[in-house]
Amino acid sequence: MIRDILRASVVLGLSASALMADGWKPDRPINIIVPWSAGGSTDQVTRVVAPILAEELGVSVVVVNQPGASGSLGTKSALDAPRDGYTWTANAIANNATYAVTGMLENTSIDDYEVYLHVANVPLVSVNPGSGYDDFGALLEAMRGQDVTVGTAGVNSSGGMALAAIQEAAGGEFGARMVSYDGGNPAVIAAVSGEVVATTQLAVEQTEMAKAGNLRPLAVLSDTNLVVEGLDPVPPITNWLPNMEIAPDYFGVFIPKGAPEEVYQTVNEIWERRIMTSPELQEYASSRGAVFAPSYGEEAIKRAMPVVIAEACARVHRGEAVLDPSEIGISCE
Repeated sequence: MIRDILRASVVLGLSASALMADGWKPDRPINIIVPWSAGGSTDQVTRVVAPILAEELGVSVVVVNQPGASGSLGTKSALDAPRDGYTWTANAIANNATYAVTGMLENTSIDDYEVYLHVANVPLVSVNPGSGYDDFGALLEAMRGQDVTVGTAGVNSSGGMALAAIQEAAGGEFGARMVSYDGGNPAVIAAVSGEVVATTQLAVEQTEMAKAGNLRPLAVLSDTNLVVEGLDPVPPITNWLPNMEIAPDYFGVFIPKGAPEEVYQTVNEIWERRIMTSPELQEYASSRGAVFAPSYGEEAIKRAMPVVIAEACARVHRGEAVLDPSEIGISCE
């Protein structure tokens, strides 16, 4: 039996090696455009994944930060680049899938990419420790009637969409005012410095500041506690807004379609063999408050559709859509 197991292991190893031998062999660096500033959630996790990809592909994988317009500027650069497999992008999948709905990018949808997901993130509502707010209930009451400033990376960012979702779930008058920055990290720093009262950016962008006592987490946009080593458990927002709909916010790397098929076949193999078992990515997720959830292809699309539908249809309900989601294959019925 041991001999059979060893023989099977050798065959599997040879199969993987044969696939790589026949697969894509890039001959120059690959750029991954992160359409947000350095230090934010997309930037963080892309810099964990990029060295693994570089090791497998045998060339440098360069993370290029190109922030602006809620991530649409850098995303457009990736879509406009030659479709030769050397320019990728990274983001929350709901962004790439819904830029056309908000009018930030025309004639684009998630069908323009091969999708490679790695983690799911959750937004976190935190305040400056000097703000006077000790629990989310008090902050929510203030948000309903006062000019509470909330730092986000823009209307189409995870933080911006989280704030809009809170407003929709709360109903009635809502006085919270969003202040936009070029990425999650600047938005979090604004809350730390007291430039804004609160932030609704992702937990992975906030946990280090929270551990240092520079932010006070009040609620996580989830239906369960957020548990991160070094922090007290953060209660779910459903404690205060029980009817709020929650969908995991998946992040990943996206390769525009149109490159040689061997590009995608090679990355598929690397994703399954290395990223889906990566201890580096698992450590990042557990230490920062993310969920380790790699997938690719049709499975990735299937997992991510709930958040894609939720974000697209929320734009319609709030009157922010300039394109009916059904025109890009998203049904709100």
